[in-house]
Amino acid sequence: MSTVQSSTDPLAAYKSGSSSSSGSSGSSTTASDMQTTFLKLLTTQLQNQDPLNPMDNAQMTSQLAQINTVSGIEKLNTTMAQMMSSFADAQGVQSAALLGKNVLTSGNTLALGEKGGLAGIELGSAADKVMVNIKDSTGQVVATEELGANAAGSFAFIWDGKGADGTAMPQGNYTFDVTASKNGTAVKATALQLGTVTALVRTSTGFNLDLGSQQVAFSDVRQIL
Repeated sequence: MSTVQSSTDPLAAYKSGSSSSSGSSGSSTTASDMQTTFLKLLTTQLQNQDPLNPMDNAQMTSQLAQINTVSGIEKLNTTMAQMMSSFADAQGVQSAALLGKNVLTSGNTLALGEKGGLAGIELGSAADKVMVNIKDSTGQVVATEELGANAAGSFAFIWDGKGADGTAMPQGNYTFDVTASKNGTAVKATALQLGTVTALVRTSTGFNLDLGSQQVAFSDVRQIL
């Protein structure tokens, strides 16, 4: 009885695109389609293999493992896409809760109103001395605030609107810088400016908070007031 000697690689026809079971030219193939094609080719090979030169079991096992790996990766990608969609929806709900709220984000603008000016600071570690220099539109220091010791993290402070000589400064926008230290060693300090969330803006990476003068990511919020 005659036998048919097939390739030792059951995926050879699939890889070369010459398999009779493949779809139309240019059509996409999922991991499930690949697995089905592989099993058909493997079954055909086993049925027609040379009894005197059978297929290598180790090779067959390796090829099965490769197919399962591809299938697993595709399922993982699908699961991750679903998780990212759920995360985006949850972030949207959290962001919506901030509408109308005041938040502190990275920035050094300090708006002075009738009741003073509010801003914030984020410390990389605890500090025993925190100093704030408030400047006018020309960059001139008009007031210096000593905030004493503070723990690591973010916190807010209020400027009473008085200059270095104790006189009331005109309302408007000022800027400030901050320095901090502990036992004479500098501590990382970041200036935080106040903003009011007026709207949500959806982007390809999630939701941004519209603060009027700028848009910031939800993750950029350091404190909600």
